[in-house]
Amino acid sequence: MREREQGEEFTGTMTDMLPVMRIGVVGYGHLGQYLVERLQREGAQVGLTLVFVWNRNTDKLRESVAEELILHNLPDFTDRGADVIVEVCHPKIVKDFGVQFLSKAHFLVGSPSALSDPQLNQELRQAAEHHGRTLYVPSGALWGGQDILRLNDSGSLKALFIRMSKHPSCFRLTGDVLSDWTEDEGRRVLFSGSVAELCPVAPNNVNTMAAAAIAAGTLGFAGVQGEIVSDTALSDYHVAEVTGANGFSPSPRLSDYHVAEVTGANGFSPSPRLSDYHVVEVEVTGANGFSPSPRLSDY
Repeated sequence: MREREQGEEFTGTMTDMLPVMRIGVVGYGHLGQYLVERLQREGAQVGLTLVFVWNRNTDKLRESVAEELILHNLPDFTDRGADVIVEVCHPKIVKDFGVQFLSKAHFLVGSPSALSDPQLNQELRQAAEHHGRTLYVPSGALWGGQDILRLNDSGSLKALFIRMSKHPSCFRLTGDVLSDWTEDEGRRVLFSGSVAELCPVAPNNVNTMAAAAIAAGTLGFAGVQGEIVSDTALSDYHVAEVTGANGFSPSPRLSDYHVAEVTGANGFSPSPRLSDYHVVEVEVTGANGFSPSPRLSDY
């Protein structure tokens, strides 16, 4: 944008005055598609521009993404000059490219279960500090994250337990833990233990737990306890419960998904219908019994 000469009248719009932030998106599943569509449709209005999209299968991109925006080789991201790189793909991408991303841009980690690896967690934090970048972790399906953070920072958070219940077809687990499930089996506890142990078992399904463990920094991944439950009755929603030291249980909030999908096809729907959403129950209690208020999910 050229500078105005002295005395020249400004005839543009407010968006002409916004600094442009260049965004790269890594991953093109349901969430990646949503982000790309919104950036292309509305990004200019808020000073955002899409500079690249990467997906393991580039054929999936060609119907809806301009060829010049498709990044064929992820290491070539350095050529695109992104200000912020958004990962919505897989924890392995965070492990393999996270430090490189931070050397060139701010980095939003959409697969925070990767941070359960203490060495990687430390390397990413050090890279962010060294390069003057910001490492972002979205709260995702976790509501009350700010309240957990405040309790943690005040020293009031003493314990945290998270239970995630889903239809068995919605889990992506390492190994063959669920290879024998049947539609009429009902409820089965698949794992119970620390979130540090759980993340490698279900890296695509426990980002809510990972976000809570990051917010509860004094407890960390090893201190926060998690449980994943397979329940064939949950065909249209899943339940996430987060419990603090005194077991407070607020009302559930709603978030979308369909059976056999990790991220909902109708993510960020402005007009929610119960059949399109999963229920997220969050229970957070500190040392003095603090309890946040529930709200409607937008992720």
